[in-house]
Amino acid sequence: MLTAQESEIIALSLKVAFWSVLASLPPAILAAHVLARRRFMGKSLLDAVIHLPLVLPPVVVGYFLLLLLGRTGPVGGYLEDWFGVVVAFRWTGAAIACAVMGFPLMVRSIRLSIEATDPKLEQAAATLGASPLAVFMAVTLPLAAPGIVTGMLLSFARSLGEFGATITFVSNIPGETQTLPLAIYALTQVPGGDAQALRLCAISIVLSLAALLVSEALVHRASRRVLGYDAVGRD
Repeated sequence: MLTAQESEIIALSLKVAFWSVLASLPPAILAAHVLARRRFMGKSLLDAVIHLPLVLPPVVVGYFLLLLLGRTGPVGGYLEDWFGVVVAFRWTGAAIACAVMGFPLMVRSIRLSIEATDPKLEQAAATLGASPLAVFMAVTLPLAAPGIVTGMLLSFARSLGEFGATITFVSNIPGETQTLPLAIYALTQVPGGDAQALRLCAISIVLSLAALLVSEALVHRASRRVLGYDAVGRD
């Protein structure tokens, strides 16, 4: 049985991961579509900037988020002064940090899926009078569904394991920003905390495996739908 503290940590971790994925999904789809289907000056630079969190130390990402979104930062100060919104040292800030760190994984999965789709299907829909938005919604997104699902689950799993950017941006506040990795780290720093740390490690492994299994099942289902879609398109 889980203790009240463990339940709180798990619930907060899942909430942070869920909202990080939900917030980053629309811009990730847009960025993936632009990278996959558009040619323009500076495309390589945009691609490098999007993937920068993968190669930067997470602490660096968290520090820049603190400078930008902290109460004295240009964006954070504006949000607090005009809307009363504070994200630094809040669970919403943890979700932002996780979204930034998981964004490149989501974009890459969706981009590869869009690039793997046959552009002739999009062209055929356009010749029938469909607008670019209608083509995107009715053809591109359904065909890219496996990549979208994979990207979402990869980002979700990445959010569950995010540590460096989160602790730098929002600290390690029990009940507010203490997700599973932060809780495990805190327990390893106190005498007698190893047993509970191992319990949380086991829980983290179970959640990660569950996310991967769900991802595999959803991708398989989405792939079957895409194959059916392709068959209809050829007919």
